Amino acid sequence: MKHDAIEKNIGVMIILIIVALSFGTLVELVPLLFAKETNEPIAGLKPLPALELEGRDIYIREGCNTCHSQMIRPLRAETERYGHYSVAGEFVYNHPFLWGSKRTGPDLARVGKRYSDDWHRAHLYNPRDVVPESNMPAFPWLFEDEIDADLTGAKMAALRKVGVPYTDDDISGAAEAVAGRKEIDALVAYLQQLGTLLQSRR
Repeated sequence: MKHDAIEKNIGVMIILIIVALSFGTLVELVPLLFAKETNEPIAGLKPLPALELEGRDIYIREGCNTCHSQMIRPLRAETERYGHYSVAGEFVYNHPFLWGSKRTGPDLARVGKRYSDDWHRAHLYNPRDVVPESNMPAFPWLFEDEIDADLTGAKMAALRKVGVPYTDDDISGAAEAVAGRKEIDALVAYLQQLGTLLQSRR
């Protein structure tokens, strides 16, 4: 039988497996490239302002995304704990995406406005002051280091090239918006806006 010849020829078998996997991947992914819900922003979504953009870069630099996912699955256990499940339209301006699946700490997709600025500051300065069982590291240097305002506009200009709709005014006013601000200000501002557009649908 023909399938016996295929099963006994490892080279042919490998090629056919690769073809089958490639076809399956194309069938799953290509429609998503053209689907409205994966390419269009949700209502009210705007590019991050200068301070929040710097906060996102600090969030990545400090490795927050290695312990905290930003992707709530459409499962009851997830939505009851964290809120509305994540939708693609929330992330169309994100470069890179920070979805993740690692949850050493809780998912932060809907953390915005759930705690006060003072709570976030205390938590980042020494997590055990507000969550005694926490194994999260402290980030005291964020309270001392200032944002490099000279780079913010350049970051926005680079993001505009990949489709984030920053205006000339956004870019020209970026340095002034972050001048003299501490890194902790930026990170807290970033955390406070996470997921707020869909929180009301919880």
